Amino acid sequence: MSTVLIKIVQVVLALSFLILIHELGHFTFAKLFKTRVEKFYLFFNPKFSIVRCKKINGKLKFKFFSKNGGEWDETPSTEYGIGWLPLGGYCSIAGMIDETTGKDDLPAVPQPWEFRTKPAWQRFFIMFGGVLFNFILAIVLYACILGTWGEEYLKTDDAVYGVAVNDLSYEIGFRDGDRILSIDGVPTDNFATLQVDMVRSKAREAVVLRGGDTVRVAIDPVYIPAMLNTPGMFDLAFPFVVAEVPENSINHDADLKPGDAVKAIDGEPMFIVQSVRKALQQHKAESVTATLERDGSLVDAALQVDTAGMVGVVLDADPEHYFNVTKKSYNALSAIPAGAAKAWKTIANYVKELGLIFSPKTEAYKSVGSFIAIGKIFPATWDWYKFWSLAALFSIMLGVLNILPIPALDGGHILFLLVEMITGKKPGDKFLEVAETIGMIFLIGLMILAFGNDIRGLFIH
Repeated sequence: MSTVLIKIVQVVLALSFLILIHELGHFTFAKLFKTRVEKFYLFFNPKFSIVRCKKINGKLKFKFFSKNGGEWDETPSTEYGIGWLPLGGYCSIAGMIDETTGKDDLPAVPQPWEFRTKPAWQRFFIMFGGVLFNFILAIVLYACILGTWGEEYLKTDDAVYGVAVNDLSYEIGFRDGDRILSIDGVPTDNFATLQVDMVRSKAREAVVLRGGDTVRVAIDPVYIPAMLNTPGMFDLAFPFVVAEVPENSINHDADLKPGDAVKAIDGEPMFIVQSVRKALQQHKAESVTATLERDGSLVDAALQVDTAGMVGVVLDADPEHYFNVTKKSYNALSAIPAGAAKAWKTIANYVKELGLIFSPKTEAYKSVGSFIAIGKIFPATWDWYKFWSLAALFSIMLGVLNILPIPALDGGHILFLLVEMITGKKPGDKFLEVAETIGMIFLIGLMILAFGNDIRGLFIH
């Protein structure tokens, strides 16, 4: 199976599953409050459906590859089905004004089984049910992930050689070997999230340990857009230790052995991978003298550097050989609260990221992506850990996005319902219809932005 096909299958499977669970939340509360659900579909079904199922006269009946509508629409029970367009699914609730149903499409006389005739608190739970189920799903998935695979990460305190900086982080004020202690007064924990933590919080200051001294690094807000679009600000600094010298290496016949650790290049002391690489870049197609530590002694070896600035060795890059890697395992009981805590933290982080998108100065809106961007995130080979981890993340993203107070989203309906519950006055059908239209225009604009960013990203690297 090709890489592209694997990615497409993962995207379709994950998003369809998450949207189905979201719609199941609306469906469950609608049924609980005896509100008629006209259709419940996996995938969309314009014109025709692959499978249709409905209870008619007490018997369950099926239709395959049939056109929509017909005599089935006259029967009040719910129609279940599978559409042919694999982009999620939907739940059609009777008596509800949304992006597909206007006030003129509703019966002139409200019926007791319709959404619009139910008390405001019941309509609130029907609308909130989708978001609630997405959050519950994320908790369940995170709990299962932690219970199955556990948790493994490198604490910032345990990154004993500090960071290796790129041009951007150097310009901001960070230096190779810095050990980042806190960001805006908040102690750092996970080394892998240093950069994203700074961006999420729009950090103004970092405290680092530099050569035994505590140094404060001021972060100018003008750098936030660049920090968003420049990965690798903080690489993990680790020693340059040879794991293997391949037979086709330019230095296969040199005095190099597995376990050799570089301590200097041409007499200049250095031992961190990134520092050695920078030095080698200055000697492309030349030779250098490397001082190596071998079995407790120092030896010099003449090494050839190829035209790419490489010496042709495989490095020992196993973090556990240099650092204390934190590992946590969970049983069935402990995984549940841990999963809930991880879901809550992810929700809070995603809310911060949305704040960046709606803040023009950060230029985060340029990073908004569509299905193309989502597809790039999934791995090229099937990996259940990554698949379910991304599914949990996207479930939270779907829930948070849907609760935004924008008409045409669940959050817009919830906002109007909260106003109704507080004031006792129900918004008119015409108002809701106009609000839905405005919301749809806004969402279409976001979709155009997302696809535009993706298309631009295909040609600009």
